[in-house]
Amino acid sequence: MQIKRRYIAVAGAVLAVSAAGVGVAVAGGQSGDAKEQVSGPGADQAREAALAAHPGTANSVERDSENGATWEVEVTGTDGKTVDVRLDANYKVVVIEGDGEDQGGS
Repeated sequence: MQIKRRYIAVAGAVLAVSAAGVGVAVAGGQSGDAKEQVSGPGADQAREAALAAHPGTANSVERDSENGATWEVEVTGTDGKTVDVRLDANYKVVVIEGDGEDQGGS
């Protein structure tokens, strides 16, 4: 009986550690759409260039690789609509497109 309790205790501990590991992996993982926000002089230049092209409030600055862009700046315009301003390595606008998170309809 003593050995059986020991196996149950060990199995329970292994299960708890495994569950915690899965939880950490899920919490720390990124979806395919998630990007890391950046800061620093380059991000500041990207923010300024994006706001010059589309006035409003810059919500985030991220590194990007879509449509030949290097930077993506999410901007909420003066009209209240959110767009993604994509810039190349020289901070020139590649494309301005509606933010997918802002579309969903109301």
